[in-house]
Amino acid sequence: MNKLLKTIPEGSSYCFYKSPFQKILLVACNKYLRALIFEKSFDFRDIAQYTSINENKSHSILSETCKQLEQFFTNKRKNFDIPLYLEGTDFQKSSWGVLKTIPYGKTISYQEQAKQLGDIKKCRAVGAANGKNPIAIIVPCHRVIAKSGALQGFGGGLDFKKYLLNLEKR
Repeated sequence: MNKLLKTIPEGSSYCFYKSPFQKILLVACNKYLRALIFEKSFDFRDIAQYTSINENKSHSILSETCKQLEQFFTNKRKNFDIPLYLEGTDFQKSSWGVLKTIPYGKTISYQEQAKQLGDIKKCRAVGAANGKNPIAIIVPCHRVIAKSGALQGFGGGLDFKKYLLNLEKR
């Protein structure tokens, strides 16, 4: 079972978005997007195990997220305007806050991200926090790379990370 989905409140809604690279599960509760989960990291057939969430393509947050993702993937949107609910530790939330400041088409290193958080030695902790980012793409953890310029870690796979970075360079 997906740990993130275990934390989703009863009555939440989900839908699937077909990106140009892979299918994505979107989950919303009330007026917030709670999760963006890649097909690569979760067997979508297992969604039936989560009886507390229901498929609802017309949920206002989910339909708006699909619309904005479509605009992003067709180079018509650089920033997202979706209300988010980010559940995590204080350190994770701080790390994700830095991610939201990385401009479209730009990258920073894990070391730079750690420095922005006040401790250049926390590169690995930053990487771990980014790995727990529940709303990738919208909270752009794909924009963080190794100090050497190498691509490291991404829930959707390194091929998808490369695709996203190339998309933003166009």
